[in-house]
Amino acid sequence: MLIKILIGGLLLVMIFSLFQAMRVMMQGDNAQTNMSKFIGRRVLLSAIIVLLIIIGVATGLIEANPRPY
Repeated sequence: MLIKILIGGLLLVMIFSLFQAMRVMMQGDNAQTNMSKFIGRRVLLSAIIVLLIIIGVATGLIEANPRPY
């Protein structure tokens, strides 16, 4: 259960980062921070989430859906 909460929290942080990048994009040339900073964060969070899912399935903490046939 803890791994699912951790994955959900990381997804929320990723969405928050997406809105931060949108705010920087809307400011245009007056932005003080670079937008690539937020893109890098989302890529890193995505990699961490994928690794957590793989580890969770491998250890049995997360059950994969059964085959449809």
